[in-house]
Amino acid sequence: MISQNEADILIGLPKKANGDESYKFPYPGNLLTIPIISVDEKEKFVLDINRGSIRLSKCTYQERYQEYIILARLDIDGPPHNNPDVENVPLLLLDNYNGEVIKCPHMHLYVEGYMDKWAIPISDDEFPNTKSLFSTLQDFFRYCNVINPPKIWSETLDEL
Repeated sequence: MISQNEADILIGLPKKANGDESYKFPYPGNLLTIPIISVDEKEKFVLDINRGSIRLSKCTYQERYQEYIILARLDIDGPPHNNPDVENVPLLLLDNYNGEVIKCPHMHLYVEGYMDKWAIPISDDEFPNTKSLFSTLQDFFRYCNVINPPKIWSETLDEL
């Protein structure tokens, strides 16, 4: 586990694609995992794109550190999330969401001691068009500070 300060620093680090490889946006029911690295090439991350198989609009974008630490996860058109109900909320940002059910779309955040057990509603300013999976992916790259994102393509623009 890492500290909250470390997680905040890692999310804020400028990142880039780890090489020139291009990736095909996954079909419904599939997962794509893409390596990304910090611009200074000292830290390694993984970006996951996980498509729903029944509800085609369901998608999860996730940034991980050290393979298993989820720093941020954006859930699109999935089930609502039940936040922990605690006496002392670990982050001021979570104060209004203690014990609340958060509808999709929502963002899971790394919270020290809780990993990704907390979610907050997303901002329309940061994610204005969640109906477009491609547009939302670009917004997620910005959220995670991926300033030089990997190349991602699709056979049909309808998928995105």
